[in-house]
Amino acid sequence: AVVSTQSGHYGRGGVSSRGAMGDDYIEFKEFRFFLLSLRQYFEYWEAFARTDADGDKRISFDEFQDAQEKIEVWVGPIGDMEGEFAKIDKNGGGIILFDEFCEWAIAKNLDLEDDDDNIVLE
Repeated sequence: AVVSTQSGHYGRGGVSSRGAMGDDYIEFKEFRFFLLSLRQYFEYWEAFARTDADGDKRISFDEFQDAQEKIEVWVGPIGDMEGEFAKIDKNGGGIILFDEFCEWAIAKNLDLEDDDDNIVLE
């Protein structure tokens, strides 16, 4: 059972497998990690969507600041919202894109309060 993926580096934790099928596929032994990673990115998407009040798939500073209370439940206290926003907005575009949000969420160990963290894959 092999799954093709354009972003296989997520499924391998950034490690090349050089398996029989090459780097463009997730091999059976990598599939569990892929599923766990996919679930984690879904959680980041859910947090992103809850912060993106107008649904334009970008987070403005106003949306970020308005969501401070819920964001702090997910990542802990943020003293300087403007400074935190600037750290997340790596390209300086004045908005937070999903990939920027994910990098920040990983670094902050973002955890939604209402998800099921006790999923066991056997």
